[in-house]
Order: sequence, then structure tokens, then C-alpha cells
Amino acid sequence: MQEGQFMPGHEHEHRSHTIILPAPTPWPMVLALGLSLSIAGMVTHWIISVLGVILVLRSMFGWFFDIFPHELHIAVPVQTGVMEISSTRTTREQLPIGADHRQMLPVETFSVTSGIKGGIVGGIAMIVPAAIFGLLKYHSIWYAVNLLAAGGFISWASESTAFLCQFHLEGLLAATGIHAFTSILIGLLYGAMLPMFPRKPILTAGFVAPLLWTGLLYSALGIISPVLNARINWLWFVVSQVAFGLVCGFIVNLQVKVRTPQFRSLPFAVRAGIHSDLPLTKDEEL
Repeated sequence: MQEGQFMPGHEHEHRSHTIILPAPTPWPMVLALGLSLSIAGMVTHWIISVLGVILVLRSMFGWFFDIFPHELHIAVPVQTGVMEISSTRTTREQLPIGADHRQMLPVETFSVTSGIKGGIVGGIAMIVPAAIFGLLKYHSIWYAVNLLAAGGFISWASESTAFLCQFHLEGLLAATGIHAFTSILIGLLYGAMLPMFPRKPILTAGFVAPLLWTGLLYSALGIISPVLNARINWLWFVVSQVAFGLVCGFIVNLQVKVRTPQFRSLPFAVRAGIHSDLPLTKDEEL
């Protein structure tokens, strides 16, 4: 056999035990780090950007020669065998559902009008602590109203505290629109969210959810509305949000739940409580 020729048997044996893959390379990670440092140096120090550019150039150089003139490969050994898949999870019987129906949970939920009612009443309750805050600190119930309206009026950004304590019709109309819109939206969110927490919905509605979105607003309000961010009192804001959550959650929970498509897809006998395909328990068999 002449030199440079391959024996078919050895080639088949080699291919059946290994697989050819691209060789691992660290240069993509180095390139990502270099780009990150280059951008970070724009807001920190120019030395950081210089270091980033050096890493970018070095990674491009190294990555290029990993591919050209010939792409680097490695032979990875292949291990064949039968893998048995097992699970320690336990299963339990579910209510019978049509084969062509996609499962939807929960079985019961609140209607859209329930969320709207809760949002309206909760928004009214939220006004009380906001007005008390304005009376105690600024001796005016219009401060909180005008402060909310200032988020939509650019010209009010430089106004004094005395200006915000006065009555302004345009401020009242703007604040009413903003407050009503957000209250109804959050009320709709409560109507969809509370059925997911059936054990302690008032705790979730009154404390957990208000604290969650207060934290989100605290981190983003400086971008959304610098006027509000500079003047807002976060302690009283949290009190107002908790008042909204408690009242809105209470009103929503008073409403009658409606059936979802998940329940309506069950057989009539199951929906009527006449028959169930679930297996009997030991106590029922006895």
C-alpha cells in the first residue's frame, strides 16, 4: 500500500468511535469583555476604554487564526449506550378534559367589571392618605393633586412648593385622568391575579403587590418623571399604595367569580356534580 492512502477498515473504525468538532476557543469571550470595557470607559475613565480596545484587537487576531487558513478541529470520543430515563415525581389524577382542549387555569376567575369596580373604589381610598399628607406637611389638599399633574406638565417642573399648594383647574383635570387610568389598570390586574392566590389574597393584594411595584417605581421614577422623583414622599406613597391594595382586593373578592373555558370544557355530569371519572379513595370504597 502506498504512503498517503487510508485503509477503509481503519477509517470506518475511527469514524465510529470519534466525532470531529470545532476546537474550543476563548476569543469570543475575550471579545465580549473587550467590547464591554470599551463602552464602560465612556462613563468611567479612558484607561478602561484603552484596555477594552486592546482586548478587542487581541481577540480578533486570535480568533482569525483559529479559523484561517484552516479551521481547527478536535476529535471527541463517542460513547454509545442505552440511557434509562426515570423520574421520582409522583402523579395524581386530574379532572377529565377533552382531548382537543388546551388546559387553562384557574377554573374560576373574576370578571372584567370586578377589576374595574375594585380599581375605582381603591383609587378613591388612595386619595385619603394623600390628602392627609398634604394637610399635615403643606396645609393644602392640592399639593398631592398638583404633584401628580406635574408629571405631565413640563412647565411645572420648576414651579415652587407654594404654586403646587394652590388650586389649579388644569392640574385637577390632569391628575384625575392619570389617577383614574392607572387605578382601573391596576384593578384589572388584581382581578386577574387574586384567583392565583386563593389562600391569602388580601395579604397579597394589600401588602406584597404594593411593595413590589413601589420598589419598581423607586428605581425607575427618576427616568419616568424627575419632578415626582424629586418631591415625592416615599413613606406616604407606600401608605397610599397599601390603602389602595387593601380596599381594591377587598372589593374584588366580594364579586362573584365566573367560569373559565377550563371549567366549561368538562363533561356536563362533572360540571353538575353528578358524576366523576376520578377513582374512589379508600374511605369512599368502604
